[in-house]
Amino acid sequence: MGPVSAKSYPGQEAVKVTVRPAQRARQEIDYGRRDMGYVYGALWETTGDCWTQCYPQRAKTYFLDFLCLVDEQVPAEVERIYAIMDNLEMHHCHDLLLFMLQHERWEFVYQPTYAAYLNLIEPWWKTLRSLALKGKRFETWKQIEEAVQDATAYWNAHKHPFVWGKRRRHRAPRRSGIAVLPKVA
Repeated sequence: MGPVSAKSYPGQEAVKVTVRPAQRARQEIDYGRRDMGYVYGALWETTGDCWTQCYPQRAKTYFLDFLCLVDEQVPAEVERIYAIMDNLEMHHCHDLLLFMLQHERWEFVYQPTYAAYLNLIEPWWKTLRSLALKGKRFETWKQIEEAVQDATAYWNAHKHPFVWGKRRRHRAPRRSGIAVLPKVA
């Protein structure tokens, strides 16, 4: 999810636009950041399983620790784990090569530069951010960690294969058959 700080995260409140004078959208003023940290996450899109872990900063040691956590969670019968990653410098460190030597079932696939839309985890981050942070105010990093853990537990309790693409909206079912033109008299 990237860097997250203890602050207010505005939600969405309905504003009545039919009332005159029209209401204005309001947001609580939040001065400054209190605590800060970094959230790492992984998504297994075919099963819907997700794993998140909060760390005090972004560093390769924490990244490798997170990869080891994911490796423990993925069943041993899975022969190959493909990790799709962006071109962050930490994703190309020498320690990652050592990790690959020790964990032979891992293979890292790097997406092209400036192509975040190709990474399936980006829309999932949006969903997790909404579940964990939206409409809440955090005073400490510990509160953010708890919110992320709760959101991850909620997602895993209601998991489903993650579908990439546009959200399916509820529509009336289409009638099958050929359209019939009205008769003209």
